[in-house]
Amino acid sequence: MTERRRYPSDLKDDQWQLVEPMLLRWRATRTEGREPTTALREVVNAILYVARTGIAWRYLPHDFPPHTTVYGYFKEWERDGTTEQIHDTLRDQLRAKKGRRILPTAAIIDAQSVKASPNAPADSQGWDGGKKVKGRKRHIATDTLGLLLVLIVTAAGVQDSAGGKQVLHALADRWPTVTKAWVDAGYNNGVIKHGAQLAIDVEVVTRDKEQKGFVVQPIRWRVEQTFGIMSRYRRLHRDYEELPDRSRSMIHWAMVNSMTDRLTATPDRTGQYLRPKPLAAA
Repeated sequence: MTERRRYPSDLKDDQWQLVEPMLLRWRATRTEGREPTTALREVVNAILYVARTGIAWRYLPHDFPPHTTVYGYFKEWERDGTTEQIHDTLRDQLRAKKGRRILPTAAIIDAQSVKASPNAPADSQGWDGGKKVKGRKRHIATDTLGLLLVLIVTAAGVQDSAGGKQVLHALADRWPTVTKAWVDAGYNNGVIKHGAQLAIDVEVVTRDKEQKGFVVQPIRWRVEQTFGIMSRYRRLHRDYEELPDRSRSMIHWAMVNSMTDRLTATPDRTGQYLRPKPLAAA
């Protein structure tokens, strides 16, 4: 059987080497003496193909494993936490590469509303009156490198401040070292007070009234960069997943793809999303 031609979304060899050990350990606990027949690298490449191109699973090219097989792995890795474990491991490795401590001390919080697919259950969708969007909302917290610390997917009708409180709870529970967080003016005083109860100093980054048009905001540009990375993946332009947890999984795979790129950056391959702008360690 001849080797298929590479797609632009495929992981390069050094990128796959970052992910492979974790998936081999996962497979070792499940084969039970059976000889596996599906190449895990091809499954990951197929998932990234869907993420980058935005196609439906059933339209996967025939040189990938069957779409039912790929989607089966995608669901299983979401359910048992494998996808998030891969994401978190790569995030820790990237923080170490950038000279940061593994445990962050600061976070940036924001939210993004996107239209949802018609196949998403009605009770998982909502109306964002501010953005005039019916669908779902992604509430995130990133570190000061723009790497995901918390990701919560809700109906779009959940207010930013209500979602912000959920994010703060998750930060305090998972990252007790975080003592500082930045938000935009869309978050109310309740979020600041809630942060104080959790020993997190929440600071609102306000826009200069004299500024006109789009202007990069200090500190907060990192979280906007993260949303920008998501926008490179057509599958994330809308929420096409049936369940919110599947949405989280697709976002995590997009970020895995981004981080493998940054981790393998070399002088002749700088990393697709690297920015030269420095930021204080946190």
